[in-house]
Amino acid sequence: MSVTELEQAVIQRLQTVIDPETGVDVWRMRLVENLRINEAGEVQYPFRPSSPLCPIAVLLAQAIKNAVAQVPGVRHQTIQVCDYVQADLLTRWLNESCE
Repeated sequence: MSVTELEQAVIQRLQTVIDPETGVDVWRMRLVENLRINEAGEVQYPFRPSSPLCPIAVLLAQAIKNAVAQVPGVRHQTIQVCDYVQADLLTRWLNESCE
């Protein structure tokens, strides 16, 4: 699978992750943007919850991580949580559980 095909597959999976508060998918809400994907199947992306105190940020982050992991060809992912009160802690937890 080419990098472009893998990127499209990842975006399609992200479009299945729905924010329960808005009913809109996380890709359309731009909670995940700037995907970086290489030939080795490594995916990097920022996750920006809808607010710094988003009560469902952890649940959404886990759902996003699981969705991306289900894409054939994704070998590893690195998530950077941004603009969230516990961004460092959540980033560390998500990436440690990706190993």
